[in-house]
Amino acid sequence: MFFHVVMMRLTDTDDAFLARASHYAERIRRELPYVRDYHFGRNDAARANGFTWVVIGTFDSATDHDQYQVSAVHQEMKAFMSPHIADIVVCDHDTAGGK
Repeated sequence: MFFHVVMMRLTDTDDAFLARASHYAERIRRELPYVRDYHFGRNDAARANGFTWVVIGTFDSATDHDQYQVSAVHQEMKAFMSPHIADIVVCDHDTAGGK
């Protein structure tokens, strides 16, 4: 299993922004059959250090994750969200690696 976790500090977010970001997550789940699961939402951890929003994606393999990275819908989501991201931390972890 391959996990893709993106924690973000967002600026200038309102209900319309959050709805559109959630819609992109829905499109990714619906349009990309190699994405096992995908969510955008709040990071509820008390120790989040200001990274209050998260994208969590799961894939069967690193290859599936690579396909997602270059997909049109992911590129659209990134272009939409990037101007609103003040800071970002990304974690990619492949459990098949055994480490």
